Amino acid sequence: MSKIALTPNASGNGVFTITAPNSGTNRAIALPDAAGTIALLAAASNTAITATPAELNILDGVTSTAAELNILDGVTSTAAELNILDGVTSTAAELNILDGVTSTAAEINLIDGGTARGTTAVADGDGFLTNDGGTMRMTKVETLATYMGTKITGGSMVFIASSGAISDGTASVVFTAFDASKFDHYVFMLQHVKPATDAQSLAAQTSTNGGTNFASTNGDYHYAGGLNDAIGLFVADTLGNDTHEYGASGKFELFAPHATAFTYGRSSVVGMTTNGGIINNGIYAGLAGNRNEAADVDAIRFLFVSGNIEAGEIVMYGIANA
Repeated sequence: MSKIALTPNASGNGVFTITAPNSGTNRAIALPDAAGTIALLAAASNTAITATPAELNILDGVTSTAAELNILDGVTSTAAELNILDGVTSTAAELNILDGVTSTAAEINLIDGGTARGTTAVADGDGFLTNDGGTMRMTKVETLATYMGTKITGGSMVFIASSGAISDGTASVVFTAFDASKFDHYVFMLQHVKPATDAQSLAAQTSTNGGTNFASTNGDYHYAGGLNDAIGLFVADTLGNDTHEYGASGKFELFAPHATAFTYGRSSVVGMTTNGGIINNGIYAGLAGNRNEAADVDAIRFLFVSGNIEAGEIVMYGIANA
């Protein structure tokens, strides 16, 4: 049978003590088998193992390689954050979907329902996330605008463009966003459009080449039953620029400018004063005229017959195709 030898070291002067526990039960220590010494630890250490057997048993059945476990090297997540994985049933293939993800935590957190909504302005080139038949895609806002345009019912008035606040000294306000594939007619809403010089008439001139040139010769337009020549479609007359005068406000309509026939316009504009009065008793309302040429009009400008614009705003709307 095997023998057990205890061999003291003649060079040492310490005492190696084996102390038996206070127990009435036999205990056995299994020594290495005949194949040789089997070390419990790879290297000598006086570091105490603090993990419990239950915690170490978590590794029971782990098939990850050292390289796979080393992926966690440098991870700064807290135990609480990693514990989110507790109960996860994802497969390796499902987790590998994250391979190549470059999103930051802040970007991923944007899909958190509790994320605060901002007020960042939307502009051309911006994108939004959409579910395209089960596939998530990033789509430009221009695409959304085009799609929404197709859902507008016929006859609806759709905002197209605004001049914004017109600066003092502006010669004319030009609109070129005509689109016969979407709109049949156009409406221009004027708000306090005021001349820089006194007693001026406001006119609208049209273009057939996108605003490169405008018809502006006397006789290019008719008004008042086609009996009178004009340099533009009539909008308002005899507007003043005194402090008690507000300028022209109201609606100017342009009918079917894309049709290769005469283009007609009608003014429903009034000149207002600060005391509640209407200049010339409101004679502008309902006055119509036409461009005296069968042509496809695709731009318009508003200007005073003489002098510049001092202030005001003009907004363009389209009447959607029926």
